[in-house]
Amino acid sequence: MLPQHVAIIMDGNGRWARERHLPRIEGHRAGADSARTIIRAAGEIGIKYLTLYAFSVENWNRPKEEVDALMKYLVHYLKTETSELNKNNVRLEVIGQIYRLPEAVQEHLRKSIATLSKNNGLTLVMALSYGGRTEIVDAVRSIAKEVKAGLIDPSDINEQVLTQHLYTRNIPDPDLLIRTSGEMRVSNFLLWQISYTELVVTQTLWPDFRKPQFYTAIEEYNRRHRRFGGI
Repeated sequence: MLPQHVAIIMDGNGRWARERHLPRIEGHRAGADSARTIIRAAGEIGIKYLTLYAFSVENWNRPKEEVDALMKYLVHYLKTETSELNKNNVRLEVIGQIYRLPEAVQEHLRKSIATLSKNNGLTLVMALSYGGRTEIVDAVRSIAKEVKAGLIDPSDINEQVLTQHLYTRNIPDPDLLIRTSGEMRVSNFLLWQISYTELVVTQTLWPDFRKPQFYTAIEEYNRRHRRFGGI
């Protein structure tokens, strides 16, 4: 049985570049090739949602030169890949504190989202300037404003109310979370949403993660028995 929603922590670009004595940005370029391959593969096999952890709120603390290069490369990716995504019936959504991104990035995101908005195949969700704790804090602030305005009674706040104030309010929780590069942590990614998500960690660095590794993770998911706290 296919997972409806696969989320991926794309880790290992810098290590991949370092092992080859290349600048870190070359690892990000190679990682973009993997993203292109996995997006196509997910659509081909019928997965409905694919969320890629592309840039975290913590990544703003990286050297300015690297952040600037990543932002430029993101614009380049949107310019060159939107037509391919459109051809493959992919819809695009973005989660995170998008207002923190450079205006050029925001503009190209808006254009790509609009271009792809009528597609009904795979929904690609890009997590940009995203953090799980930040998302929950933003949700709580939003709820607090509605309570102050008299729109919500505090006694009515439950899991469903909080879920509807998250960035992912219109997206189902992930069934499968894949982490590349072998690190055993979730890195502040979708903390609320992965409560019952199956985790698969692979030693493969993200730039080397292609269809065989993706299919292996799906096969591992299919061997799991999801009990959601039951027996």
